[in-house]
Amino acid sequence: QEVKIFRALILGELERGQSQFQALCFVTRLHRNEIIPSESMAKLRQKNPRTVRQAEEVRGLEHLSMDVAVNFSKAAQLSSHIHNVCAEAKEAIYTREEDVKFWLEKGVDGSMFEVLPQGSDVPELQRCRLCQDRWKPCICSYSLSIEWYPCMLKYCRSRDAAGKVSSYKCGIRSCQKGYTFDYYVPQKQLCLWDEET
Repeated sequence: QEVKIFRALILGELERGQSQFQALCFVTRLHRNEIIPSESMAKLRQKNPRTVRQAEEVRGLEHLSMDVAVNFSKAAQLSSHIHNVCAEAKEAIYTREEDVKFWLEKGVDGSMFEVLPQGSDVPELQRCRLCQDRWKPCICSYSLSIEWYPCMLKYCRSRDAAGKVSSYKCGIRSCQKGYTFDYYVPQKQLCLWDEET
C-alpha cells in the first residue's frame, strides 16, 4: 500500500517519576523514488559494515501534521509491518488526512482511521510547549533525524570501443533527512519533552 513507518521510543525521565518508555508510530505514504527499490538493496554488498557512514546529501526538514489516529487492531490491511513495528505504540499511531485519502482510494477500510481534534476546531488547543497544565490536551511536536539511508542509485558512464556512451548502476547515494511531527495528545503529560528550555 506504499506505506512508510517511523517508530520512536522515548525513555522515561526518572526525575519526573516516569519509569516506563513511551512509544510513538508515525505512518505516512511512501512516494516512488523516495528510497531505492528493495531488489537493488538485496543485490548490493556492503564493504566495511561497521564503518560509521556520512550521508552524501542532506535533504530538507519535513514538517508533518499528523491529524489522524490509526486503530492498531485494524491496521494490518494498511501494512502487515505495523503489527510488529508499532506493537508498543498501540494507542499512539498517527497519520495524515491527505495520506488517508490516498489509501481510501486504494480500497483500504476507512474504519481504522479517526480524525483527531485540530487547533482550527478547538480554539483553546495550544502547542504543548506553551501549555501550563499537564492534564490539558495540546498539540505535541516530536522531531527525529534519519542520519543515513539509501535514497538513490548511482549511475556511472562508460564508453564502448565504438565510442558509444552507456550508463550502468554502480552504487548507492546516501541521504540524511529530518522530520518534525505535530499531533494531538489528550494531556500534556504525554509530551513532556516538548517544553521550552
